[in-house]
Amino acid sequence: MSTFDALIVNKQDEQFSVEVQKLTFEDLPEGEVLIQVKYSGINYKDSLATIPNGNIVKTYPFVPGIDLAGVVVSSEDPRFKEGDEVIATSYEIGVTHFGGYSQFARIPSKWVVPLPEGITLREAMIFGTAGFTAALSVQRLEDNGISPDKGKVLVTGATGGVGSIAVALLAKLGYEVEASTGKQSEQDYLKELGASSIVSREEVFDGKIRALGKQKWVAAVDPLAALLSQIQYGGSVAVSGLTAGTNVPTTVFPFILRGVNLLGIDSVYCDMESRLKVWKRIADISKSLNLEQFVQQEVTLQQLPEVLPTLLKAQARGRILVKL
Repeated sequence: MSTFDALIVNKQDEQFSVEVQKLTFEDLPEGEVLIQVKYSGINYKDSLATIPNGNIVKTYPFVPGIDLAGVVVSSEDPRFKEGDEVIATSYEIGVTHFGGYSQFARIPSKWVVPLPEGITLREAMIFGTAGFTAALSVQRLEDNGISPDKGKVLVTGATGGVGSIAVALLAKLGYEVEASTGKQSEQDYLKELGASSIVSREEVFDGKIRALGKQKWVAAVDPLAALLSQIQYGGSVAVSGLTAGTNVPTTVFPFILRGVNLLGIDSVYCDMESRLKVWKRIADISKSLNLEQFVQQEVTLQQLPEVLPTLLKAQARGRILVKL
């Protein structure tokens, strides 16, 4: 194959374009592992990469897509050989390094994860960066002493990629999960995922910052900063997204009077040891989940220019897969 298809984002002066074009292997950036991409996914960061003022892409033309799963074509690293099934997410993929919206990708070997036993390439991309972030959040909460017998866990932004998978993972692990969403029409979906109760955004946070509030949850995933005052003594909150923007309007009291832990979840530069551990846990628990309930739709490369903006309009639910 002398040429292959890729989604190219380009910006020249005032002209901005997002379209499928032909590339050659010489167009790909440096890396030790050449991968034939089978599946990718759509994340919020991917949608930002395809608008002129998204502040994600640094140089043009560029191939976005922070997730990919595929088969090794060739490798300069002896840890990988032709035919190996692999995952590559995060790091600089889809940001400064050509990403997964391409039939082929060349990736540094230190960013590549062998596909764990018990999960397919497609299933891996149902999780993708969003699912990995959710699983890493759960792992960090448990590493900090959270367990099902200690109380209820809140998940905000519960219909999104991270939120929906976090709800399902926590429920499957035996936690009582309360899901928060601004989409009242999605209550049945959240209950199908395993949420025991649903609350509105306004019920979670009424706009007033209090030094300390009623202790409602032992933990929270991707929380509003104001939730810190409502976490039980010794509880934790795992923050990975921008549900409430970038400000953290709180006081010191939840930390010094209740021993609350604020856990930053970084799935981008997470160390490989932790990455392998979390992906193995994802593979193990995936057997007991109905993964198709996370899939909003499956699209082709050619459909991406039309579908990508939906995440910026809060129209997405769960995960959108890209089949290469």
